[in-house]
Amino acid sequence: MKDLVQYLAKSLVNNPDAVEVKETEGETASVLELRVAKEDLGRIIGKQGRTAKSIRTILNAAASRTNRKVVLEIVEEN
Repeated sequence: MKDLVQYLAKSLVNNPDAVEVKETEGETASVLELRVAKEDLGRIIGKQGRTAKSIRTILNAAASRTNRKVVLEIVEEN
């Protein structure tokens, strides 16, 4: 799942070297934290959150094949 998010994020942003994905696995769920450069945050979230929602939909479809739940958190750096 981590590789999938990393691939999707790097394809969307202008600064792919700044993409960082951290995965925390639980028993039935995984939490993925996505960090991108500040100027690319809008590209990942999209208008009214559509891009972020699409990424989450793709993740949930992939996770359903392994009977796991995946939560994507987009972390904004201050």
